[in-house]
Amino acid sequence: MRIAVVKETVEGETRVALVPDAVSKLVAAGHEVAVEPGAGDDADFADERYADAGAEIAEDAVAGADLVASVSPLDGTTVRGLAEGTATISFLPVGESLDLIADLRDRSVTSFALEMVPRISRAQSMDALSSQALVAGYRSAIVASGLLRRFFPLNMTAAGTVQPAEVVVLGAGVAGLQAIATCKRLGAVVKAYDVRAAAAEEIASMGATAIELDLDTLEGSGGYAREMSEDRATRQRELLTPYIAAADVLITTAAVPGRQAPLLVTSEMVEQMKRGSVVVDLAAESGGNVEGAQPGGIVAIGDAQVWGGANVAGQMPGPASRLLAQNIVNLIALMSGEDASFTPDFDDEIVDGTCVTHAGVVRHQPTRELLEGPENEEGSSHG
Repeated sequence: MRIAVVKETVEGETRVALVPDAVSKLVAAGHEVAVEPGAGDDADFADERYADAGAEIAEDAVAGADLVASVSPLDGTTVRGLAEGTATISFLPVGESLDLIADLRDRSVTSFALEMVPRISRAQSMDALSSQALVAGYRSAIVASGLLRRFFPLNMTAAGTVQPAEVVVLGAGVAGLQAIATCKRLGAVVKAYDVRAAAAEEIASMGATAIELDLDTLEGSGGYAREMSEDRATRQRELLTPYIAAADVLITTAAVPGRQAPLLVTSEMVEQMKRGSVVVDLAAESGGNVEGAQPGGIVAIGDAQVWGGANVAGQMPGPASRLLAQNIVNLIALMSGEDASFTPDFDDEIVDGTCVTHAGVVRHQPTRELLEGPENEEGSSHG
């Protein structure tokens, strides 16, 4: 199989889909890899390293490729130029990309969306959302410690004792747990809350204190939380207010792919925080957990600085790309035959669950219904 790696064209995207180490693994497995010049520059992977790993550096890398790997979806012009039967692997937010998905369908391109990898144990090594959330969670703690104008750790000196910073983390998924772990390593006192019952034990395992609000838990599918009613959301905000008011740092991480992030913290709650406090909202791009947070910027709410995340994993492009590349390599291996041919098995729940378009059909049912109407019954019924 000939695999192409493209240089990202979306503004601000610094990651690359495959790094040189990943290219070496693919070449060793019998694949050919072509890389567009400068594809890894923003993540500090020079063309020479790709060449040393066995890749061809080619302006026309996409031409003749069996599979095209990218971080962001390919643009419509590139898709319309692909040969029929070509495959793509990328993040592909289906609800925001209907025109592009129509192009993929019409060109009979087989497209796979990394954010749709099923959250099952067999797919953990392909779970790009989790790998990138790991990076974002770490980054959130570093951003918070940099903005806060005081120490994170306890310091006992001859001149007196400096008390540790108090951090509250909302959401204890992959990003939240990494934020907790990093803040603890920096020496802060950390409390955290998640609506899922299993999260309390995970929070404690990181050395933090789980906040108990005496509310019903909201366990959902795939490791995500169920949506909550407005009454419960209001009560939750009321109960969280004193914890947030007492914190030096608030980090929010609650997000569900394809849906607007839940509003966890109102501006009135932030206004109760002390002067110099810091808020980091990792969900700012998808609507925000914190009212008033702006993706990619810092705003003042009351006496607090509120930092809104934008492509947070891309702010650490080297490690983010390494993790993402291994996810993609593992997914390619799942869909490769012994002769390194591209042979996706659509009876496999990972392949079926990740595929958006194939052979001129939109296989992802919710997207197909948006494009073609609910009466269309062709293709897979997975959702």
